Amino acid sequence: MKILVIGSGGREHALCWKLKQDDAAVELFCAPGNAGTAMLGENVALAADDIEGLVEWAKANRPDLTIVGPEAPLCAGLADVFQEAGLRVFGPGKVAAAIEGSKQFAKEIMARADIPTAKSKLVTTADEARAALAEFGLPVVLKADGLAAGKGVIVCLSEAEAEEAIRVLLVEKAFGSACSRVLVEEFLEGEEVTMLAFVDGANVVPMVSSQDHKRLKNGDEGPNTGGMGAYSPAPVMNAELLEVVMNRVFRPLITELALQGIDYKGVLYAGLMLTANGPKVLEFNCRFGDPETQCVLPRMASPLMPVLLACVEGTLKPELVEWHEDACVCVVMVAGGYPGAYERGVRISGLDEAGAMPHVAVFHAGTALQSGNVVSNGGRVLGITARGESIAEAVRLAYRAVMRIKFDQSHYRTDIAYRALERQK
Repeated sequence: MKILVIGSGGREHALCWKLKQDDAAVELFCAPGNAGTAMLGENVALAADDIEGLVEWAKANRPDLTIVGPEAPLCAGLADVFQEAGLRVFGPGKVAAAIEGSKQFAKEIMARADIPTAKSKLVTTADEARAALAEFGLPVVLKADGLAAGKGVIVCLSEAEAEEAIRVLLVEKAFGSACSRVLVEEFLEGEEVTMLAFVDGANVVPMVSSQDHKRLKNGDEGPNTGGMGAYSPAPVMNAELLEVVMNRVFRPLITELALQGIDYKGVLYAGLMLTANGPKVLEFNCRFGDPETQCVLPRMASPLMPVLLACVEGTLKPELVEWHEDACVCVVMVAGGYPGAYERGVRISGLDEAGAMPHVAVFHAGTALQSGNVVSNGGRVLGITARGESIAEAVRLAYRAVMRIKFDQSHYRTDIAYRALERQK
């Protein structure tokens, strides 16, 4: 089969890796890809949001399936354009992708479907935000309504932090049009967990649980990032709780979307807070998570391609999806200065040594090839992933691999999966 994967991050490298693991003969193309995807197939010099260029390439090269990794092209309608051109594509259309593209849209759908979530208020000015803060009290959460690359959510513990968040989101509009509307949201107490699910428009099949680490520094301190690491499974998500999530979150959402004539096909990501009153939705995403995908897909025992095709064709069944019982941990190595300004073009060494370790996979995120060398080309550079019989064993293997990789000013957290390890103690 000929497969086009759209995107350039660790998630896309993990997708290509899984497809190649399942079928070594698969012909892979990745647009624009990175140094890791170039080792598995052919990179195509087209940006992930170049919808016109991508559809023209697909018309000329006729891939059997296109898999869309990032949220931006999905929210811009890439899947719709591909379908109109008679091309098979995995990922929701523009209207369905608004579940991530607009947090207010997601709130409205959840209200109609009676899905538990935090109370919120939509504001458009700094004064409206301050009035809402007086109503909600502290702590409080401010969220840009639109896409902000995972960085548009600000948790405010003090009045000074709330005022700073108002300045960043509503005065400076740090994330552009994503900040034209902002949600002031109730702060939820509990432990976070991520659940991904395959969806074919009517049927929902869950993946294994995971938990990511958004903050830059150990102990969940420092600024929010796109993700500093993840692990699977999240011990807090047991079988009983999963059934609650399926019946209170996933199935009602897909049913409500269908009632409104919205056909959701692809991956649905639910970020959940496990509160004293049960699980509540923090956010929905319209695609595979990053870096959650890097620790979920290595645990998938069944081949990925039949599942993706079943989602596209509306024939998804639970028996298509099987999982290994082991654990998987992903540690993200980032460039110095991330999530602020950082240098590109920094040479990376030790990749072959780390990748040769048993049960280890090195997923490239922000990398490129330069004169035959792998160099940094983004903020999140690599995701070093390891499988083990337990989370503790996977953590040990992952950090042994991390120690073999060097690039100037690299940074990584040393406490990935700490909640799971504490729970197991």
